[in-house]
Amino acid sequence: MFTQRLLGVYIARDKLWVRRMANYPKIVVSPPGPKTRKLVKKDETFISPSYARCYPLAIEYGKGCILKDVDGNEYIDFNSGLVCLNVGHSHPKVVDAIKKQSAKFLHYSSTDFYSQPIVDLAEKLCEVTPGRFDKKVYFGNSGAEAVEAAVKLSKWHTRKQQFIAFISAFHGRTMGALSLTASKPVQRRHFFPMVPGVTHVPYPNCYRCPFKLVYPNCDYWCVDFIDEMVLQKYVPPEEVAGIFFEPIQGEGGYVVPPPEYFKRLKRIADKYGLLLIDDETQAGMGRTGRWFAIEHWKIEPDIVCISKAIAAGLPLGVIVSRARLMDWERGSHASTFSGNPVSCVAGLASINVIKEEKLLENATKQGNYIMKRLENLKNKCEILGDVRGKGLMIGAEIVEDKNTKKPAGKKAKEIMWRSWKRGITIITCGVSTLRIVPPLIITRELVDAAMDIIEDVIKEVEKEKH
Repeated sequence: MFTQRLLGVYIARDKLWVRRMANYPKIVVSPPGPKTRKLVKKDETFISPSYARCYPLAIEYGKGCILKDVDGNEYIDFNSGLVCLNVGHSHPKVVDAIKKQSAKFLHYSSTDFYSQPIVDLAEKLCEVTPGRFDKKVYFGNSGAEAVEAAVKLSKWHTRKQQFIAFISAFHGRTMGALSLTASKPVQRRHFFPMVPGVTHVPYPNCYRCPFKLVYPNCDYWCVDFIDEMVLQKYVPPEEVAGIFFEPIQGEGGYVVPPPEYFKRLKRIADKYGLLLIDDETQAGMGRTGRWFAIEHWKIEPDIVCISKAIAAGLPLGVIVSRARLMDWERGSHASTFSGNPVSCVAGLASINVIKEEKLLENATKQGNYIMKRLENLKNKCEILGDVRGKGLMIGAEIVEDKNTKKPAGKKAKEIMWRSWKRGITIITCGVSTLRIVPPLIITRELVDAAMDIIEDVIKEVEKEKH
């Protein structure tokens, strides 16, 4: 039975939580099984087709790093529910916090009244976000809502209307966030006109330099380009409120900027008085081995957008800004479910778990190990073009061959599909990059079990003609 293969007892508030050893994955029926197929058919009848489903995985149960589908198959989760489950599935301390708060009250809008959970989480977020200056916090319900709030706050405070954003960025699909997003045409097609005032510039992708230059001989032209060819040519800097960026591009392909990039970008922001707006929706909450990915570059943003993993799987979006920026007046921006108490206690419990279980250290340790395995494979494998990442935010780019670096999107999706069929839930990003993002609680045993399968699948696909 599912619960009989558990080993290693964790005690959380007098309740037992059991972490599994690496006798996983376990495929009892070739996925998708009959119950899954039945569910998918019904889903297709009633659910919007706009959802981008990766493969027919129908979850019944999740615990720690393990998923069980409705047909009884058990998978090692290597996508963390789209990077929302940094402390794993149903962590007992998170579940306990949710239960206790749910028994008290589920909702009483924090936009109009007061409650302890929203204040407690705000105080904790001000502690862990970059910068020792005074901060204030706004709560919403998603990453896109956090971005929308950051746009409005920036406009309110600066009284400026323009923004700089990056090509291949993903900031969400609501209209304001979508105007900043430049990841895939399908996300923007038929939705024009966008919210005006956004200028997109190339993101620093050293593996695929948009300027066809080679790092470090490029001398960071990708940064100077923003100043010399954008702000000095056609976007008046005195009308720009700020620069939106992801410290590591997520949907764009898990692209990691070179070491001095953000320091140089900050010089431009300081030169013209532009706000630095850091979207940590995917990279934050310990994912990269730091609380927030921008800390790797020792930069303190003016506004940080947070979502996904902040509430361990419950809906919550947040912006944390310098206190002086939040000078907007009462009623200028709010949301009925802002600071939902159940989500807030889940967020607070999640932060405590990351601290108590030393998950930042584990993310670094396991991430370095995975990167080393992939680098070794890259040396032997023609279709594995690039390996990049920090902590447990890792991208493995699949190419046709290393000389041309031609993206191999079909091969990447084939690797994703076969890995899932064998019990590892990974997905892709960018054009042809495998996204490797297990929960931060992942053990070496589970890492090895998953990586053995992923590496075998990559080798299989390389041998075949597509």
